[in-house]
Amino acid sequence: MTIVIREALTAKDLKAFIRFPFTLYRGNPFWVPSLITDELNTLRRDKNPAFEYCEARYWLACRDGEVVGRVAAILNHRHIEKWGQKYMRFGWIDFIDIPEVSAALLGTVEAWAHEKGMEAVHGPLGFTNMDHSGMLVEGFGELATMATIYNFPYYPRHLENLGYGKHTDWVEYEMAVTPEPNETIARIAELSRRRYKLHLLETKSKKELLPYARELFKLYNEEYRNLYSAVPLTEAQIESAIEQYFGLISPKFVPVVLNEQGQMAAFGILMPSLSRALQKSHGRLFPFGFIHLLRALRKNNRADLYLVAVKGEYQGKGVNAILMDHVHRMFIKMGVRYIETNPELEWNANVQGQWKYYEKRQHKRRRAFIKHLNAPESNGKDTK
Repeated sequence: MTIVIREALTAKDLKAFIRFPFTLYRGNPFWVPSLITDELNTLRRDKNPAFEYCEARYWLACRDGEVVGRVAAILNHRHIEKWGQKYMRFGWIDFIDIPEVSAALLGTVEAWAHEKGMEAVHGPLGFTNMDHSGMLVEGFGELATMATIYNFPYYPRHLENLGYGKHTDWVEYEMAVTPEPNETIARIAELSRRRYKLHLLETKSKKELLPYARELFKLYNEEYRNLYSAVPLTEAQIESAIEQYFGLISPKFVPVVLNEQGQMAAFGILMPSLSRALQKSHGRLFPFGFIHLLRALRKNNRADLYLVAVKGEYQGKGVNAILMDHVHRMFIKMGVRYIETNPELEWNANVQGQWKYYEKRQHKRRRAFIKHLNAPESNGKDTK
């Protein structure tokens, strides 16, 4: 069998790179496609501000002229500077269940890492923590979300056979929305509001929410700075995120807690689940894909949590309960019955402690793998 690795250098190649999973997962009920326009905006150097400090290359694996795999390699210079780790990232990795294909793809990434003087390769990761991260290792029979990667069960086995080991794990929970507000959460929320003179921002339009968008992402930068592989978003990235998301998302899905001076104490970003809608739209907004997304936003029994951040000085003071109580009441009115937490680091007790008052099940686990290029005996042991 001859596997040919071809770098995706042209617009046609990039389209093939983005489209490959649609072929690989055709008919799979759990895979959720990304919006093709979002993928293009992320992978194109002229669209993604992360290229101010990142280098990236994309490769296709071909057999008899047919694409059978893909992978991206990302050199994030800000990660290297912040964490002191000479690591190259891999992401957007998909392949058929043939070891020669995965070996050729990751071997190509490792060769570039050697060329660049890197000491390890880790992933799946994107340019930033707002991109898809982590390979699924548990929960293959669960519906994916718009924010996560889905992959076949054979993927982790291929990586382990190639010398990759666990670097860190994320866990995900599905929580039930009870038909009545949680009394304990409601009581904690009320005490926090009174004691610290906090209130929820009341907005009726995107225009009213927009002035808080920049402060929201600055709070994100501050409170997510110590999480795995995190690098702060630049001003250009913040502007891009505001343009991409705040022109579309309804203000009711971005609850914001303010203090007495009108400064942001906490925020959340959540949405009704778009998983089924994205499956129906096949990753396209036009000509009719947007209709499925609009229907999902109006009527849905599932919702996804994307981001929650509480300012350091307010952590441990019940402020997150204000968000949780508000969201619970909103979801009851909307008819939402289940919430996906999306990935949270397995060691992040502060985040997982938020869910102790809810009925939940840990139904997915995903992993960042690592391979040390010059010290294979340490693979899987580096938890820095």
